[in-house]
Amino acid sequence: MARTQGSHSDITGPRVREAALRLFAQNGYAAVSMRQIAGEVGVQAGALYNYTPDKQSLLFDLLRGHMDDLLQARAACAQPDDPLAALEQFTRFHIRFHHDRPEAVFVSYMELRNLTPENFEIIEGLRRCYEDQLEDILRRGVTEGRFDVAEPKIAAMAVIAMLTGVNTWFRDEGRLSLPEVEEIYWGMVRKAVAA
Repeated sequence: MARTQGSHSDITGPRVREAALRLFAQNGYAAVSMRQIAGEVGVQAGALYNYTPDKQSLLFDLLRGHMDDLLQARAACAQPDDPLAALEQFTRFHIRFHHDRPEAVFVSYMELRNLTPENFEIIEGLRRCYEDQLEDILRRGVTEGRFDVAEPKIAAMAVIAMLTGVNTWFRDEGRLSLPEVEEIYWGMVRKAVAA
């Protein structure tokens, strides 16, 4: 059979990932077949295996890509020495970064259960790296007497869960703008650490 027009790896590979992400977000990983992904991309099902060994590898690549992007974007931010300024920056960064990637965020949180144990361990390690950054900010604030947090690790996970929750309800066309939501959430985070 003739090769599908435009099915070069630098074009089709990203299209396969985009289609898989969209379908996993809409229908759930378990309900999506490789044939459906191929149909979205416009290639034969067998051609997908030129871009990914299997559906599990595709899910892992999506989750790994999301975490790599998150950690790289966070590393590119200037890190304030002041714990309160660092906490505010983390809060605003997290909301903005996740707002721009709703499908990736949804799949990253909802489909962890479908990873093999080996893949799960890698993604959890990357998530811990990110959580540790917030925990370090909170520990610095406690050490300097700026924050009143009994358990920085638990507080870090609670703050991240709260901030990620913005994706479940925020709409650009809603009553509040994203900067207004950031400001409200920053106020709640600040009060949560008794700053």
